[in-house]
Amino acid sequence: MNIALIGASGFVGSKVLAEALQRGHRVTAIARTPGKIAAQDGLTVVQADASNAAELAAAIKGHDALVSAYNGPRGQDTFAKLYLAGVRAAIDGAKKAGVSRLLWVGGAGSLFVAPGVQLVDTPQFPAEYKTEALTARDGLNIFRDEQALEWSFISPAPMLAPGERTGRFRLGGDNVLMDGDKPGRISVEDLAVAIVDELEKPAHVRQRFTLAY
Repeated sequence: MNIALIGASGFVGSKVLAEALQRGHRVTAIARTPGKIAAQDGLTVVQADASNAAELAAAIKGHDALVSAYNGPRGQDTFAKLYLAGVRAAIDGAKKAGVSRLLWVGGAGSLFVAPGVQLVDTPQFPAEYKTEALTARDGLNIFRDEQALEWSFISPAPMLAPGERTGRFRLGGDNVLMDGDKPGRISVEDLAVAIVDELEKPAHVRQRFTLAY
């Protein structure tokens, strides 16, 4: 596949880049600062602003799918504004470019822990991540209203950390996958596996899905 990737130098995006290239896909990394991304076989780096739909459309035209592992500037007052601008630019840019497949990497905060109760709304949710989680939930709601694109929104397990690539995990929908009485965990390497799996064999079109061990 020809995959366009936003956030290729980041925590999640760098693992998605490695996983896609390892499987033989061609990847175009969309970056404001191309010099941050090292040259690799199968990789093209294009300078573009991922919050500008016109620039993004020009960069991704001709690709089979767009993956966004974008995150806003954490801890800054502009986080919500920039994050949601990225969501809308990805949707509008994909439409302008004729790229129907779009996968957005979101957060775990909007997963449900009980009927009508999302993780972000529980008392134990860390305060330092609340703005980020609430904004990602708003982003998911924007996607849920989108009917033209074949979008997917992936929410990793609440415990996401560097680790091993196993290729073995459970998939779920809108609810937190539990590990006994604790929220589940997943490595960022296996999150990347699930993302590329979804591109190769779409199983969650116009749906949010999650994963955990």
